[in-house]
Amino acid sequence: MRRTSTASPARRPAAPALELSVRGAGVPLPLPVALVRRAVAAAARTGGRGRPRLAALGVTFLTRPGIQRLNREWLRHDWPTDVVSFPLARPDGGRAGDVYICPAVARREAAERGIPAREELVRLVVHGTLHVLGHEHPEGEARVASPMWRLQERLVRSLA
Repeated sequence: MRRTSTASPARRPAAPALELSVRGAGVPLPLPVALVRRAVAAAARTGGRGRPRLAALGVTFLTRPGIQRLNREWLRHDWPTDVVSFPLARPDGGRAGDVYICPAVARREAAERGIPAREELVRLVVHGTLHVLGHEHPEGEARVASPMWRLQERLVRSLA
């Protein structure tokens, strides 16, 4: 008996996996790596027409002095901030970058807003990742009404 084969549907090659590193520099990790991975993946899925694919990302949690030094050296702001992102376009058209987050500043901001610190830390992971992907928002009060901010908040709610 002869076997016949049927052609399988054409499959698109899978996109290369996201290279993600998560570390604490002078601070313990304030979030489980699995949650950081989910937050980054959720933000990465927002890509679409005209948006590059996220290929590699480093998420580093820093001390107050560490984030202040980064903020001063790269952005000329001499104070500790909650998150700083550095995007990098890759030759293959994808994006890579680094996101630096200060858990101490995030905890203070969460307390001021009356929300859990974990929620604020997830928000900062999403926020930084969106910036690496090229999303932007205006400064000041208008930022909370921006498309990027609305997208960020929708993603944070989905991860809660």
